[in-house]
Amino acid sequence: MIDIRVPEAGESITQVELAKWLVEDGDYVEKDQEIAEIDSDKATLTINADDDGVIKIIIEEGTTIEPGKVIGQIDNSVKREKKAEAKESPKQEQEDEKKERTSSEEKVEDKKPEPELKENQAGKTVPAEEFTLSPQAKKLLDELDVDAEKIIQNPNHKRITRKDILQAIASQVGKEKSSATESNATIASWEGSREIKKIKMTTLRRKIAERLVAVKNETAMLTTFNEVDMSAIINIRNKYKDKFEKKYGVKPGFMSFFVKAVTSAIPNYPQVNGQIDDGHIIMPDYADIGIAVSTPKGLMVPVIRDAQKKSLAEIEKVIGELANKARENKITIEELTGGTFSITNGGVFGSMLSTPIINPPQSAILGMHNIVERPVAINGKVEIRPIMYLALSYDHRIIDGKESVGFLVAIKEFLENPASMLSPGKKPEELLLGL
Repeated sequence: MIDIRVPEAGESITQVELAKWLVEDGDYVEKDQEIAEIDSDKATLTINADDDGVIKIIIEEGTTIEPGKVIGQIDNSVKREKKAEAKESPKQEQEDEKKERTSSEEKVEDKKPEPELKENQAGKTVPAEEFTLSPQAKKLLDELDVDAEKIIQNPNHKRITRKDILQAIASQVGKEKSSATESNATIASWEGSREIKKIKMTTLRRKIAERLVAVKNETAMLTTFNEVDMSAIINIRNKYKDKFEKKYGVKPGFMSFFVKAVTSAIPNYPQVNGQIDDGHIIMPDYADIGIAVSTPKGLMVPVIRDAQKKSLAEIEKVIGELANKARENKITIEELTGGTFSITNGGVFGSMLSTPIINPPQSAILGMHNIVERPVAINGKVEIRPIMYLALSYDHRIIDGKESVGFLVAIKEFLENPASMLSPGKKPEELLLGL
């Protein structure tokens, strides 16, 4: 008998919730099979079976437990019986195949071809050849690229004319409009049931709620705003996306440019990358950038380690890998902790402007939003440009207004002139993309 214990969920995590059993009590499980999910305050983790056997559930779903506690057992003395598969000799298989093929050929030769049968509107089976078209009707169908059998009924097997086709099309359009109207009416006529659902918050959701309230209560959070003309980034992506994807296997996304802009601006404004710890200001000489990812379990912020050293292609690959792991509940605690600065993109949901909340113990977070074509003044003339509003929320205890505004302006300038993110001086766009 093997005990199923709750694994360690990370440093400082003393309680987790048994979110879901993926098997039933008494089920036979195989080694390494996923059998349960636990929720910590940072992520959802999966428990795998240590051996084959029959499972016994001890702790029910929804129970709050400590790491190391036994939640079930596997009786590995029970082994699943493997059914013996009788295999014929190759010679016997060949003989059987030959007999089957000969029998099939004889049946085909004996069978006389019969006309294809169709069922008419009255439910009577009739030969398909009786569905005849006039030359004008056939010409019209060819021009419209329409199959007559799909739009017209012909129970009396008469000759189909051009007029019949036009009437059938008009009738079909009327039915589609009526169906669309009924569908819209159904959607618009939601009346509700007066019922109330009560759903228990997961450990992750409860912890997120606690941390959000704590941020508002324990930090002097302010938000500063700016806008960025995304023309340069969009032009680079459109011009080099095929070449970039062919070389690196990923598409150049907006997020990698923002990560690169942030890491380029941090050396001049190190406070935004710092945090307060026991009366001290900690300012690391590296940038571990957290990227907010929406998952079915809630918002998670996986971290790109040493983002300041990575190329755009490396950043894109890491973002893709971490986002997929977060959405599939395969993210680890180590991949969610230790960030120094975060970026969140509400634009993917259509957000025009927001005030993102700091991810503690960090001191700042950058909010991206949707890109909208707006009229802007360029050299005294009004032009239409793709504009994104940016928001930087920061802890005023460690970051002054001058640094916060300067940092956001630096990001704006880097994005509007991407080649300036290279050092020293300006270099070609290909160098920025690593092409």
